[in-house]
Amino acid sequence: MQHRLTRVATVTIAVLLALLVAQPYVTHYLFSAREPRPPAPRGDLAEFERSTIRVFETVAPSVVQVVALPRGSGRLQDSGPAASGTGFVWDAAGHVVTNDHVVGEGSSFAVRLASGAVLPGEVVGRAPNYDLAVLRLNGRGRLPEPIAVGTSADLKVGQAAYAIGNPFGLDQSLTTGVVSALKRRLPTSGGREVADVIQTDAAINPGNSGGPLLDSAGRLIGVNTAIFSPSGANAGIGFAVPVDVVNRVVPELIRNGRVPTPGIGILAGDETLTAQLGVDGVIVAGVVPGSPADRAGLRGVDPRVGIIGDVIVGVNDAPVRRLADLTDRLERTGVGGSVALIILRDGRSQTVDVAIADIGAGTSAATRP
Repeated sequence: MQHRLTRVATVTIAVLLALLVAQPYVTHYLFSAREPRPPAPRGDLAEFERSTIRVFETVAPSVVQVVALPRGSGRLQDSGPAASGTGFVWDAAGHVVTNDHVVGEGSSFAVRLASGAVLPGEVVGRAPNYDLAVLRLNGRGRLPEPIAVGTSADLKVGQAAYAIGNPFGLDQSLTTGVVSALKRRLPTSGGREVADVIQTDAAINPGNSGGPLLDSAGRLIGVNTAIFSPSGANAGIGFAVPVDVVNRVVPELIRNGRVPTPGIGILAGDETLTAQLGVDGVIVAGVVPGSPADRAGLRGVDPRVGIIGDVIVGVNDAPVRRLADLTDRLERTGVGGSVALIILRDGRSQTVDVAIADIGAGTSAATRP
């Protein structure tokens, strides 16, 4: 009896071992998908997905790639190394808005539309103080619809933000995020600072420059201009020129090719020196002869006795703590207007009315507002 039980147990173990060894082969034979699998049904897209898709499909046709061609090259295909960025169609006349640093020192430009068509473009105006430039497309055929323009005055931190551009030359790329901060200040190549700059965590990489930053309605709220990153790649902090500035500057560029630079004709003291002296304001280091500041009697530093000049501490009752505060107030008032400067002279506060003039393109507003 015991011998029989032993044989049964041995057979059972052998069968189990055989099944264990054969199991992968059986599974492969019975369950392998030898034909294409049918797609599984899914429900409706989430509302935020539909919204994102709608924004991209509406705006993407208006977004273009801007390539600055080297001298002597007339075609994008033969351009070799070239500066590349993004832009967008501004109006039905074929004007394209981009960054001034995208245009750079290029002598000719190629603009690739979303359709794949490549058109030549020429610069009609540049505003280095705002890192904005406008090109005009030269070519026949139907142009994309102009981008819808919103406002940056009522933006809220936390609202959705969408960026469309050509990062690293990869055209028609969409990134999403939120408005992470407002009222940032951004230095530009023109030597000034753009006020009320939008900060976003929507990924902005090289090649996105000049592209649109959009709200959830697909409206333009800013022009992507820079990233903050030690490596040069996206680190979650990008900046955009606010659309209210863009909407003021671009028509001026189309009309006149340049934007007046509001100023009063002073040489501002270095902000590092200002901080070292414990001065809360803008030191007037010098006054340009014949300028509005000169006519108003502002005083600069007297090098003979080493006495600092007037210190501007307010404009129209608004405090001035740094040069950007002053230039911002001058730009808000505009050329032809006047401001009431609150200055400290010999330790006493007084108010001086000063006219605002166009200090001219090519003058560094970092030292000469």
